[in-house]
Amino acid sequence: MDADPADQPRVDAQALAVVQFAPHTDIDANLAALTERVRAAADQGAHIVVAPEYSMFALGRLDERIHAAAQPLDGPFVAALARLAADTGVHLVAGMVETTAPDDSRIHNTLVVLGPDGTLITHYRKVHLYDAFGQRESEIVRPGPLAAPPLFTAAGLTFGLQTCFDLRFPEGFRRLAAAGAHVLLLPAQWIPGPGKVDQWTTLLRARAIENTVYLAAADQCGPRGAGHSMIVDPAGQVVSELADEPGIALAPLEPELLDQVRRTNPSLSLRRFTVATP
Repeated sequence: MDADPADQPRVDAQALAVVQFAPHTDIDANLAALTERVRAAADQGAHIVVAPEYSMFALGRLDERIHAAAQPLDGPFVAALARLAADTGVHLVAGMVETTAPDDSRIHNTLVVLGPDGTLITHYRKVHLYDAFGQRESEIVRPGPLAAPPLFTAAGLTFGLQTCFDLRFPEGFRRLAAAGAHVLLLPAQWIPGPGKVDQWTTLLRARAIENTVYLAAADQCGPRGAGHSMIVDPAGQVVSELADEPGIALAPLEPELLDQVRRTNPSLSLRRFTVATP
């Protein structure tokens, strides 16, 4: 369970929070649960708050119900997130189910970024679809375009976006780091299973280490997610982590540490290969 926000230490300097909860098929209930945690994170000093993939509507296995739930970027769910970001003064990142063209039988798995003034700053449509471990996300979801790296700036740092299964494709994270990202954000619904938490933790730390970036991963908790949302620093140390219950993980982003790690290990400047989109 969440601890009482009054008992939590306040973190003020460029603080980032990941919120973990268990969205299901009731959009209003999902929004209420998310609102409660975003407000609590803001009260604890967070300036950037990251919520899970499919925060709007979630299933253990995708089916036709998700089509009826889909909304456009200017629909009521994003409008509610915009009001929440403005009310709390945070940059808010969350996953939604987005409509595609009227004649398209699939939806987009989309992340939206709302600024503290309530504007939609940017969005990212998931590129790598979860056609693994017995799932076939591509039957329901249309992959996003191979567009410019999804970046935004807040608190003097540049943030990049990826989603869940993207974690298994390091070139996407490297592309964001090469484009200037200091912090990589990963909303997820990491499906539970044997060894999945170990893989999750290993891959998150690897992506942070190899790109010398902060990495913040907001997962769904059970039963449809594996939990263990966390924030990892540029040296690969886990600085804040949750278990498998709803909650908030909070950590300061320290530009000085980022600079120190990159001076000690200038791997980005030493690389001999580049990442090119096909």
